[in-house]
Amino acid sequence: MDIISSGRNGIASSGIPDLSADLLATTVGVILGIMINYINATMVHTFSKHYIFKTNPRYILFIHLVLNDMIQLTVVISLFLLTYIFNTIYVLLCALFILPSVLTTQNTPLNLLFMAVECYISVCIPLRYNQLCTVKRTYAVIGTIWAVSCLSVLPDMIVLLTTESQQFLLSLVICHRDTVFRSSYIRNKRDGTHIAFLVIVWLTLYYTFFRILFVAKTADVNANKARNTILLHGFQVLLCMTVYVQPMFTQFLLSLFPRQRGLVFFTVFVISQILPRFSNPIVYGVRDTTFRKYFKRYLKKDKI
Repeated sequence: MDIISSGRNGIASSGIPDLSADLLATTVGVILGIMINYINATMVHTFSKHYIFKTNPRYILFIHLVLNDMIQLTVVISLFLLTYIFNTIYVLLCALFILPSVLTTQNTPLNLLFMAVECYISVCIPLRYNQLCTVKRTYAVIGTIWAVSCLSVLPDMIVLLTTESQQFLLSLVICHRDTVFRSSYIRNKRDGTHIAFLVIVWLTLYYTFFRILFVAKTADVNANKARNTILLHGFQVLLCMTVYVQPMFTQFLLSLFPRQRGLVFFTVFVISQILPRFSNPIVYGVRDTTFRKYFKRYLKKDKI
């Protein structure tokens, strides 16, 4: 989230003409966001129109990931436009944008974790799949994902409202997460939460991958496909991690290209915010044979 405002201000100080550089970055960001949300919205429409997807836990988890991405991308692009138009916004308004962005960011690795577990159950203990992976339990899992993310984020808002002065809350700032949530407690808790989430997700991915790899030695087609799916989950988690290591990644690029601040900030914004949202529908939706068959029908209709 920090990179949005930094990107705009970095471009302005990069030696590129201020107005044209800002306008180009904003236009590219908005166009990419609209394109990805259009693809994701078509996938949601495909899911909602076919009963076969609504009764399958795998597709329910996938479409939740898509909806989560749509929320995050909409919030990020909206804030991108606000920072371009106004440069500074009120602290409380900034916080209202940051909260859903952080929530959806933390939802993504947790969603991938449960998708990996579902894949593991379908391959390694198929006889219990229908018992363990039901529609009701899948929606309970989604509720758990949101509850865990809320419990890690909402205390930040409580600390902000109880420790900061009214003058600060109504002041205008460049919308950075660290600018709004200034408490050292919040920063330490954020770092701890990121580490805990990533450790749990990576341990789960390693376990499910090697268990599925063992089953795949029997040359079972489904097991081999599941193994590849777990690898893709790992790829997606790596993309998610770019948000967590964003400050260090930005400083590393700035050390390599000190005279291209604007380009560096915008590149990090695309890598950390746009690329993960773009890859999800390709990795999971288009790759799935059944979903792809129905999805292509609606894309063709829209073209007509």
